[in-house]
Amino acid sequence: MTQPTLKTSAPGAETTSFSTLSLAPPLAQAIQVLGFSQMTPVQEHALPSLLAGRDVIARARTGSGKTVAFGLGLLTRVDVEVARVQVLVLCPTRELADQVTQELRRLARFIANLRVVTLCGGVPVRTQRPSLQNTPHVIVGTPGRILDHLQRQTIELSGLRTLVLDEADRMLDMGFLDSITEIVAQVPKSRQTMLFSATYPDEIRLLSRTLQHRPVEVTVDNAVSDADLEQLFFAAEPERKGEALTALLLHHRPESALVFCHTRSDVREVAALLDSQGFSVLALHGDLDQRQRDEVLLRFANKSCAVLVATDVAARGLDIKGLAAVISWELPLDADIHLHRVGRTGRAGMKGLALALCSARERERLAAIERAAGAPVRWGQLPSSTGQLPPDPPTMITLVISGGRQDKLRPGDLLGALTGDIGLPGEVVGKIDIDAQQSYVAIRRDRAEVALKGLRASKIKGRSFRARRLG
Repeated sequence: MTQPTLKTSAPGAETTSFSTLSLAPPLAQAIQVLGFSQMTPVQEHALPSLLAGRDVIARARTGSGKTVAFGLGLLTRVDVEVARVQVLVLCPTRELADQVTQELRRLARFIANLRVVTLCGGVPVRTQRPSLQNTPHVIVGTPGRILDHLQRQTIELSGLRTLVLDEADRMLDMGFLDSITEIVAQVPKSRQTMLFSATYPDEIRLLSRTLQHRPVEVTVDNAVSDADLEQLFFAAEPERKGEALTALLLHHRPESALVFCHTRSDVREVAALLDSQGFSVLALHGDLDQRQRDEVLLRFANKSCAVLVATDVAARGLDIKGLAAVISWELPLDADIHLHRVGRTGRAGMKGLALALCSARERERLAAIERAAGAPVRWGQLPSSTGQLPPDPPTMITLVISGGRQDKLRPGDLLGALTGDIGLPGEVVGKIDIDAQQSYVAIRRDRAEVALKGLRASKIKGRSFRARRLG
C-alpha cells in the first residue's frame, strides 16, 4: 500500500463533530434525527476518504461505529434514479447482514425511493426472488448466497459503484475467499472498495492488494480503556477449568456472560457443564440450523438467557448491547482475537469484565497478548465455588407469537396488546423482535405467565394468535 496509515488518538481523546462533513442534506438530517453529534475515531479518520470516493481499508472492532462510517460513504454514491444494483455489502453472517441493513435503512430514512435488500442463507432462494423484482439499489448479504443469486442470474452487478467487505477477516476464516473472488470477477473494476476488518493478518493484506486501488489505511486503537474494563487472568489447568469457570460466574454473577471456546465440541461440553450446575446457558455453534441460531441469539440479546457459550467464528457479527462479561475458556491463538473478544464488553460508559482461564501450555499465547498490550497481564486469585448461592435465573422470559410481518404485525401492536388489553405495565416488556412468520417478546420473569395467558385469550389487530414460551 502506498498510503500512510492514519492513526487515531488515544481512547478518551476529543473527536470531531459530524457537522464538519459535507454530507448531502438527507444524510445530514438523518444524523441529526438519530442524535449523532461527535464522530467515533473510525468515523473521523475514514469518512473524509470514503466521502471523497477513495478506497479504504480500516481496522476497527465491533461497536466502533464502522457501519455508520461505510453507510454514509456508500449512500453518498447512490443515485435512486438509476434502477441498478449500485452497492454490495458482503458480511460473514446473517446476523451481521441484518444489523447492517437496519443501520443503512436508518441512515437512508430521508432518501426517497431507496431500496435495500438483504440476501442471506438459511431460507430458500425462491422466497427472496420477489424482493428482487424491483431492482434494489443496495444489496447486503453473505458471500455464498450472493454467489448463488449471481449463478441463477437473479441479480446483476455490472452497474456496481461500491463494494464493501465487512468483517473481512471472519469471512476468510469461514472459507469465503473463493466465493468473494468469484463475486468480484463479476463487478466493475472502476468501483470504490471499502474493507473493514478487526484484525490485519497477511491474508487481509493480500486481499486488499487484490481488490483495492491505492487504499487509505485507517487503524483504530483496539484497546479498551482501563476505566471501562476490568481484565483478569486466572491460572487453571484443563482438568480444573470447569470448576474455575463455575466459581467465577458464581462470584461475579454477571447478568450476561459470553464464554468463548475454540471448538464446537468444547462449546457443547462447557454448555452442558454449566447447565448441570443450574446456569441458564445456551450454546452457539455451526451445527445449529438458522432458526435455532436466530432463537439462541435472540434469547441471549433480550436477557432471557444469562450465559452464551460460543466459538469466535459463531459469535462473529454478534453485537450485544450492555454485555456484562466476556470469559475465555482458552486463550485464542491470535492476540488480535483476544482484543476483539474483550472489546465486546465495557462499552458506552458501562463497566465491563473480561476474564481468561490460562493453562501452562497457553503461555506462548499469553506472551503474545502481553506484547500486543505492551504491558503484563493482571493475574487474579480464583474464588471458591463452595458456599455460593445458586445461579440467578435470567431476568426475562421470551414468548413466541405465531404471527409476523406477513400478518402485518408491528412491535407497537404487541406492546399495545400487552399494556392495554392485558394490563401489564410497560416496564415489564423488553425487546420485541418480529420476523416474517413469528414474533418474539421478552417479558420480565415474574409477569411472563400473566402475559402468556393474556396473549392466548386476547386478539391482536382483530385476530387470534397462538403463543408459547420459548425454551
